[in-house]
Amino acid sequence: MKILSILLFLLFQVLCAETNATYVGDQSCINCHATEFGEWKGSHHALAMMEANTTSVKGDFNNTLLNYNGMISKFYKKNEKFMVRTDGEDGKLHDFEIAYTFGIYPLQQYMVKFPKGRVQVLDIAWDSRSKAEGGQRWFHIHKDDNVTAGDPLHWTGPNLNWNYMCADCHSTNLKKNYNEKTRSYHTTWDLINVSCEACHGPASKHIAWTKQKEKTLSHHGFPLSLKYKKGRWDLNTTSLKAKVNHQEIEVCAKCHSRRTQLDDDFVAGDRFLDHHLPVTLDEGLYFPDGKIEDEVYVYDSFLQSKMYAKGVSCSDCHNPHTLNRRASGDKVCFQCHKEKKYTASSHHHHEAGSTGASCISCHMPPRTYMGVDSRNDHSFRIPRPDISVSMPEVPNACTICHRDHNATWAAKQVKHWYGKTPKGKQDFAHALRSLRDNMADAPKELYGVLMSDAPTIAKATVTGYLGNYPSRQTYMTTLQMLRSHDATIRRKALEALQAFPPKLRIKETFKMLEDPVKIVRMEAARQLAAFPMGSLSPIQKQLLGKTITEYEKVLRFSAERPENQLSLANLYRHKKMPQKAESAYKEALILQPLFVPAYVNYSNFLIEQGRSEEAFALLQLGLKKLPKMAILHHAIGLWYIQKKQKDKALLELKKAADLEPDNARFSYVYAVALGEKNPKMAIHVLESVYPKHTGDLQIVSGLVYYYKIVGDSEKSNFFEQKAKRLRQVIIK
Repeated sequence: MKILSILLFLLFQVLCAETNATYVGDQSCINCHATEFGEWKGSHHALAMMEANTTSVKGDFNNTLLNYNGMISKFYKKNEKFMVRTDGEDGKLHDFEIAYTFGIYPLQQYMVKFPKGRVQVLDIAWDSRSKAEGGQRWFHIHKDDNVTAGDPLHWTGPNLNWNYMCADCHSTNLKKNYNEKTRSYHTTWDLINVSCEACHGPASKHIAWTKQKEKTLSHHGFPLSLKYKKGRWDLNTTSLKAKVNHQEIEVCAKCHSRRTQLDDDFVAGDRFLDHHLPVTLDEGLYFPDGKIEDEVYVYDSFLQSKMYAKGVSCSDCHNPHTLNRRASGDKVCFQCHKEKKYTASSHHHHEAGSTGASCISCHMPPRTYMGVDSRNDHSFRIPRPDISVSMPEVPNACTICHRDHNATWAAKQVKHWYGKTPKGKQDFAHALRSLRDNMADAPKELYGVLMSDAPTIAKATVTGYLGNYPSRQTYMTTLQMLRSHDATIRRKALEALQAFPPKLRIKETFKMLEDPVKIVRMEAARQLAAFPMGSLSPIQKQLLGKTITEYEKVLRFSAERPENQLSLANLYRHKKMPQKAESAYKEALILQPLFVPAYVNYSNFLIEQGRSEEAFALLQLGLKKLPKMAILHHAIGLWYIQKKQKDKALLELKKAADLEPDNARFSYVYAVALGEKNPKMAIHVLESVYPKHTGDLQIVSGLVYYYKIVGDSEKSNFFEQKAKRLRQVIIK
């Protein structure tokens, strides 16, 4: 009998191990976890998404009006329904029923159901703050623009589509279920909000664990343990006494990051980079010093911090159930940092109790998004007003408060207080600025970051620029970065490798098809799809085919997005499947008629197919919709060059260069087109853009050539020396 019991128990263990856990719902958690459930109940996670009713809706629907650039929207009730009369997809006023609410404070948004399962989020939101704070009002989240129907930012457009843009982070176990053939959604969830299992993982095995006599399942039946270990830090040495599982941060990163979703299969315990592709410190998202610029949701900011490097996790500062800080104000910092030391005026040089004496104000300066939502920068950096002196567009904590003074004043004050300019861990602003602007010192600055103790995310960012400066030195460095322990660095190295000749990269790229991390394999597959498979062995063909299939699946997961259709089109184009490629190009433009890359890539495809006149008509159609889009003028200019219609080409190439004066490529091509008959004008164009692109070898080489043509050997030699220096990577 005892043996039979043991066998049955072992069989049960095998079944538990082999069967995937399932979601059981938050009601199963209450009896054993009443305290945690009570804390969660009123949190932003619990209120992330709700059905619209008298309890959930906070906005004023008592026939309230909002005037947005002449478009007057009305919020009212009809029987028990909450309604809005506003502009629809055709730009005309229509009545819409509010189906769901999104969030609670400092703003609440509202959602409307459309045919085919599509749900859209209104771009008019309710300011939930108090009247004293300026709230209790309707406001438009694009108040500084004039967003109208047809614009991707309009509430009926793709960028405010709930199914793609928002749903995965506001509900538990959400499955998007987009049907490409019918262009429809059948989106489902287990729980409408962010519930217990969204962070802990499906709980069926945990429930089974509670019923076991001998509790043998690891992590109590969950995929990982998220148990908070109080007192993890030794205040005397500010070092960890107990390490936290890095997976905790990745659980939070699933939603608290700016990323591309590769699938909707992520559960707690999974590797984040197998399901999501996060951004790096990209231009337009982050300022050159790494501070938040656009809405980036914490993760990549936190990766820059000394806190992250030391082992701090999200739950050290935040109660994961209430989402509140573990202590009020700066007290949360004094869990680890000595209060007496950091509240002393010798540290902050401000009046005690003032904003300038606050850890959070100085080291986590806020930035406002969505009109009213002030969010703190989680890179935990030392204030650097000196950076703002040379880069005025970069904000700093000092002049955010001291608005009556400039950055020069603030930088002098800081140097006076400390006898030097403190730099901190994130000292890469000048490198990123040089790389973004392609300045002459960019290669040197790039290596400065790679050889420093800069955060890994900064090293990954600059690694992506190695391909802009192809040389034997940068090639060897790129190969070295391909062997990094960090997957993001490996992926960025692959991107850089693409700039080198095929014979120098195919073998190395092929190795990355077996990378353990999905984001790296996908980049390798994307690049290798462009190469013929004829010389590969059967085993190699099988590996490449398998990874390309995986890549195609990733693209199809978000087939409702024009950028994914464009990637699919390019994939099929490389695989010599022209009909499927053309179908995907067309689908991209159906999904978003203002998607410029589709016009350019589709026209190039048509030219390859010998359908040059169709390509021209397509570019003309794009220009009709977007007459000030420089790249379309540039593409038409190149089309005229091919047709030997030089005068028409010059007009279009000039428009492109004028519309985007900072685009070195447009100016260079325009100069070359001029140079055949008018080398002096070519010099004028190149000289006008050179100060902003001193590291652009094409610009410098063009000046060498055209000064030689006009007989100015002094200037030609001057730029020849600059060109020689640019061909070498200088490392101090």
